[in-house]
Amino acid sequence: MRKYIANIAPLNAEKIGTSAHGTAEFTIDGDTMHVKIEMFDTPANTEHWQHFHGFTDGKDAIVATMEQDTNHDGYIDLPETTPVSGTTMVPFDKAPQDMDIPNDTYPVADANGYYRYEKDVPMDILREDFKRDFGTDDIALDKRVVYVHGVPASMELPDTVKGDLLGYDTHVTLPIAGGKIEMIEND
Repeated sequence: MRKYIANIAPLNAEKIGTSAHGTAEFTIDGDTMHVKIEMFDTPANTEHWQHFHGFTDGKDAIVATMEQDTNHDGYIDLPETTPVSGTTMVPFDKAPQDMDIPNDTYPVADANGYYRYEKDVPMDILREDFKRDFGTDDIALDKRVVYVHGVPASMELPDTVKGDLLGYDTHVTLPIAGGKIEMIEND
């Protein structure tokens, strides 16, 4: 059994008015990965896309900081995370193994900005789809970072804040928290 954890810290907190934080835990036992993500103080009543990001060449991903704010608008948007965090890889939605990123099956925070997500993921399907998309079946969790995204559609964002190259809405993709995944147990 292998266990991993990411302590998820706020991103863009001063701009969005809330300091989203929490933990993501991953337990791989046999051919199942149990994922548990618990978040606090996220924008309330909002769906939060959440994924792990990384590099396809095995490079170690890190969470973006204000140093990555290349256009100096005071926000770290999704494209600005790419140089240090890599690409969006696996979603934590209703079926992570399907690797279907744009959908509406991500968790929705309650009125207090809290949500808890738990899912058992079949590793054989995940590895197969991961290899299809990234050329390797090595999930390499300890080289990945977790991002939580999403602010209410009513929040005003400057035109300088971008979604991504595929044109997803900036309200959906704006990172609100992130954490580096670290191995804590390997039996």
